Amino acid sequence: MSDLFASSEPTPPQNPNAPRPLADRLRPARLDEVVGQEHLTGPDGALTRLLRSKSLGSLIFWGPPGTGKTTVARLLADQTDLHFEQISAIFSGVPDLRKVFEAARRRRQGGQGTLLFVDEIHRFNRAQLDAFLPVMEDGTVTLVGATTENPSFELNAALLSRARVLLFRSLDDAAVAKLLARAEALTGQALPLDEEARGVLVRMADGDGRAALTLSEEVWRSARPGETLDAETLQEIVQRRAPIYDKAQEGHYNLISALHKTVRGSDPDAALYYLCRMLDGGEDRLFIARRLVRMAVEDIGLADPQALVVATAAKDAFDFLGSPEGELALAQVTVYLACAPKSNAVYEAYKAATRVAKAAGSLPPPRTILNAPTKLMKRMGYGEGYRYDHDEPDAFSGQDYWPERLGRQHFYAPTERGMESRYRDRLEHWERLRRERRGED
Repeated sequence: MSDLFASSEPTPPQNPNAPRPLADRLRPARLDEVVGQEHLTGPDGALTRLLRSKSLGSLIFWGPPGTGKTTVARLLADQTDLHFEQISAIFSGVPDLRKVFEAARRRRQGGQGTLLFVDEIHRFNRAQLDAFLPVMEDGTVTLVGATTENPSFELNAALLSRARVLLFRSLDDAAVAKLLARAEALTGQALPLDEEARGVLVRMADGDGRAALTLSEEVWRSARPGETLDAETLQEIVQRRAPIYDKAQEGHYNLISALHKTVRGSDPDAALYYLCRMLDGGEDRLFIARRLVRMAVEDIGLADPQALVVATAAKDAFDFLGSPEGELALAQVTVYLACAPKSNAVYEAYKAATRVAKAAGSLPPPRTILNAPTKLMKRMGYGEGYRYDHDEPDAFSGQDYWPERLGRQHFYAPTERGMESRYRDRLEHWERLRRERRGED
């Protein structure tokens, strides 16, 4: 079975003069012709070593679109004399898989192995992924799965334990430029672009080789005879390609993590860059606003208590203005937070207090500080001996508020940064008074 979705009618031979997309015409015929993945296909690359050992094993190709995953899978089948079988997880179910596996078993009995390439493998559910396990274990198929999503999140552990994950990288500018040069050599005509426009085209591809070649075809179709397009005309003719950014998957988490860490690291320029990446990718603006509020309390805290006020005000401003005007408020608070003094003292104190609260269980507070709304509770000593702090000297009584079995704990340790230093002074003052009131000095 060469194609799971092929018609039952015999496929006529393809006319060599039939039109083919440029990306298909430029598909590499050898592994060393693949550009941008030298860490896999170079002389000491991971795939090169596997082929040299004559033992391929099942693989998961993880990387962005247009980086050569399908092409490399085909080349591996060619170089290992395996029958190449390709299916897509978007269109296939367990019945389809059974047909493929049965064909592979028959092929194996005849002495030929099968390389089963599964595109978008992350779209299979757990039950469908489990169907691969027995045929991988007994060698019926050598699985090569391709995914644009993090396999750790999208594929089950049983499958990952039987396959090696190989990372495909986005093509850098040099790799895209090499593809464009190959396209010009194949077509026999130079791209009608000036130097600046050529650089813009490379950036438009966003690391996707297939996109670069598709954009090149659009340029050749659109340019008039003898015309050379500048950057501005290019952008008018070829609409900008949307950036690779999946709001629900890894791109989402990677960029919000980058934004958070650049704010924490006090780099306003990098923080603005990642903010704009997320805005440009269509991220939910209120999700960003909520995370900025979180940064204000986690990483700045009492070093600048105004940070929380500013972050909350930015969220309200975006609610009021909407997009795109409200996005400037998000930019303003991003810069404010990045430039603010940093302290995670409250955050660390909160985590420490949470650990103690969970570990200590339901300890009763001292009866001294409990209200006594009934006569029975008064007879039991609730509220007895409580001292109202406002009536005490310095408005401070120095009472013990801790459960007897737990004893006094210390969680909050203010830093010397920003305005938090004044909280340190206050705590030290109260601690001195507490010792004095108890006669400890």
